[in-house]
Amino acid sequence: MKKRQPDFEQFLKILRRQSKPDHLPFYEHLASQAFSNRRMGLPPDHKPASPREYWKTYVDFWIGLGFDCVPIEIPPNLFLPAAEHGQGGHASESRVVIRNREDFQRYPWPAEDNLLPFEGFEIAASFLPPGAKLVAGVCMGPFEWVSNMLGVMGLSYLLMDDPELVTMVLDRIRQIHTAALRRIAALDFVGALRQGDDLGFRTATFLSPDDLRKYVFPTYREMVGIAHAAGKPFILHSCGQLGAVYEDLIACGIDAKHSFEEAILPVEQFKTQYGQRITPLGGLDVDMICRASPDDLRAYARRKIEACFADGYWAMGTGNSLTDYMPVENYLIILEEAARLA
Repeated sequence: MKKRQPDFEQFLKILRRQSKPDHLPFYEHLASQAFSNRRMGLPPDHKPASPREYWKTYVDFWIGLGFDCVPIEIPPNLFLPAAEHGQGGHASESRVVIRNREDFQRYPWPAEDNLLPFEGFEIAASFLPPGAKLVAGVCMGPFEWVSNMLGVMGLSYLLMDDPELVTMVLDRIRQIHTAALRRIAALDFVGALRQGDDLGFRTATFLSPDDLRKYVFPTYREMVGIAHAAGKPFILHSCGQLGAVYEDLIACGIDAKHSFEEAILPVEQFKTQYGQRITPLGGLDVDMICRASPDDLRAYARRKIEACFADGYWAMGTGNSLTDYMPVENYLIILEEAARLA
């Protein structure tokens, strides 16, 4: 694949939907460590010797693929126990840390000056080549944090038994996320803000649309406001069937949406329905990338480009992420096709 120089301004053009970029930008939410190691020619179990080595390899991985930006999220200093294995559908409940108001009071909430290790952003930025920027945020969104801290079942019961406690937990999470985002948004090497927060599954959202409107979307609106006040776009990554709340997400002011599953809503259909008001990112089926022949992959990538990039407001990428089991050479094929055609 012909190497191109990073130019974050081209990625900004698709997020702001004001003018067609000079090339088709790429975007992903994340890459597994195994995929990254294979791409970088490292042993599968390679572990960096230092944070600087980790972040240098991380930045080199994305820039080496031809990205204009480096996607990065760093988790806040919120404690969760390690998930227990072999628990089946109850695995999420093994991480519960808050069951009642006494647990809420005892929980070690981070202090204002210790929200998350911001130095990771600084180290990563030190390896950016000219023209590239970070697309940065806080790892795991408000819904993901509350559903882990309370458990999916615990959250469901508390919404009926003690909704005020749910509000208390989410309000503390909101304070942590928004305070961290204000610091991130002020960094010159950050070109856009992002948030991953999986709200749904194949057929519906985990919470009812009304509960999302009450408990989660006010935080999204505040996050978007922070980004826009700094003159930067805001990207949401969320999996699942979100048809009942897309209008709400657009009303929050979100500039771009990532994560599309063919069986739920193919990216080209999302583009037709909502693309004038919010930019879709990615959308190529992970299973297709993993199993199709090179010729079929090229034809598939061309169809997506023709359907989504005619107006210039789309980024090439998967519908979810770069997985352990995805062949690196197959992913390179779709990037090569994108670079050749657009």
